[in-house]
Amino acid sequence: MVIRRRVPVNPGAPCTNYYSAMPCFVVVIALFLPRLAIALLWLFTNYLHAAYATILWPVLGFFFAPYTTLAVAVAYHSGGVSGVYLILVIIAVLADLGALEGGRRGASRAPRR
Repeated sequence: MVIRRRVPVNPGAPCTNYYSAMPCFVVVIALFLPRLAIALLWLFTNYLHAAYATILWPVLGFFFAPYTTLAVAVAYHSGGVSGVYLILVIIAVLADLGALEGGRRGASRAPRR
């Protein structure tokens, strides 16, 4: 197995395609493990710092509405919560409400001792 690394044409210039697969990886993590995605974004980037003025909203979003927290951050970095990004935020709110409802419904079905 041969591993090839892209080398820039100009040796002094950075390679632009070196990290091209990373955003896809973050999106996959965000879909299945939104709290892990929030934690990784908080620790290694300024993505959430730039979207929220205080630490209060991302912390509350981490515990209660992780999909909405990520969707608002994406919308903020894309120019604001309007148009397609408004639809994205609405879908994220519905996903969070569905997750909360599913957890409540599952807790009510659990056998009590």
